[in-house]
Amino acid sequence: MDKKGIGFKCCKMSKAFKVITLGCKVNQYESASLEESLVSKGCRKVGTDGSADLVIINTCIVTAKASYQSRQAIRRAIRENPGAIITVTGCYGQVYPDELTGIKGVDVISGNKGKDSLPEIVAHGSHQDPPLVLQEDFGVSYPFEHTKIKGFGGRTRAFLKVQDGCDCFCSYCIVPRARGPIRSLEPEKVIGDMDDLERNGYREVVLTGVNLGRYGSDLGKGINLTRLLTEINNKRRALRIRLSSLEPTEIDRELIELMGASDLLCRHFHISLQSGDDSVLRRMNRHYTAEVFTALVKNIVKQIPRVSIGIDVLVGFPGETQSAFHNTFSLLEELPVTYMHVFPFSKRKGTAAARFPEQIDHKMIRERALLLRRLDKQKRKAFWSTLVGDTFQVLTEGWNPREKNVIRGLSDNYVRFTFSSRKTSTNEMVKIQATKVTEKGINGLPIAG
Repeated sequence: MDKKGIGFKCCKMSKAFKVITLGCKVNQYESASLEESLVSKGCRKVGTDGSADLVIINTCIVTAKASYQSRQAIRRAIRENPGAIITVTGCYGQVYPDELTGIKGVDVISGNKGKDSLPEIVAHGSHQDPPLVLQEDFGVSYPFEHTKIKGFGGRTRAFLKVQDGCDCFCSYCIVPRARGPIRSLEPEKVIGDMDDLERNGYREVVLTGVNLGRYGSDLGKGINLTRLLTEINNKRRALRIRLSSLEPTEIDRELIELMGASDLLCRHFHISLQSGDDSVLRRMNRHYTAEVFTALVKNIVKQIPRVSIGIDVLVGFPGETQSAFHNTFSLLEELPVTYMHVFPFSKRKGTAAARFPEQIDHKMIRERALLLRRLDKQKRKAFWSTLVGDTFQVLTEGWNPREKNVIRGLSDNYVRFTFSSRKTSTNEMVKIQATKVTEKGINGLPIAG
């Protein structure tokens, strides 16, 4: 994104701003970077209820619902911040900027390419009618935009973006168009950023990327995710490392063994399955089978005690017969997975699946999604029940909402714990014994020492 010749008139810097974020952890990391950059230029961050002179909406379009929610957030920002400069950025601006130009009150539309230059542009910006569109295609080669950040407000967990872009081109997915080619942050810079976050008091860092398992594939020299984690693991730290979502084909034996042996890596995989039917997987352009996935999950559970395995599953893909859905349901019912994120299929303009025949009725999609979400609740409670009596290191997050004298926190294997306390506790590692399963997690008892 080149700020030269963009048509802005020089004006006074906006003093108050807010950033509204939708979508993935990568978006959340980039929003934190935008906020820090604006503050460094003299702007003042206000809360979600505060009045702002500048509002940036960092959008998501991974599903039709996400696109709708992004448009809702834009219109709400315009309505609640009269006179503010409204900037829309992120995946919506990258792929479908024309859809945003018709929203009256939007001043700037930008994509993901060059997002790190956005604060310098909009901090001195003025209203634009029609909106100024700052969008460029990525092309086949584009460098990783390294933006260092100090923290995440009141969060106890820090996100660290180490990878961007995707070249999988699954038939239903718009992400490759929204995020561009594979690119990675060099290992020494990852470790340097992690050192900074640790010095700033964080006890957990979540490594994130658009396609995290492909980390390093663009860097050569044998660099990959497991090698990066090995380097991180070799340096003793007062924090733990969590991985964001991975593809089944990206979890190899070495990564499983490292997680099983490391005290630093959280015992938690989040894996993108999408379907448990081989014919659907082929039409999705997913390069594995239900049998391969089954073997992977069983191997993880065998080698890593009390590991949590989350699953992304997509229902209602074009041509998904009742038999195909049954294959997915049965696979997930039988496997020792912990929880599921269920996504109904929605057409994404510009993807191959949007043109596929045999589109599934919306009512049928909702019914199938409901069945999987019920299974998700059963799976969570079944896993939590196996943990009762065991002890865990829980990272505390402060008071539990709407419960008096109750602290909440997260274990390394991604279980929400609550326990009674007379004093608040935030960003502390507390040893907790699991005592009782609840609707949302596990009640526990603090253990001295």
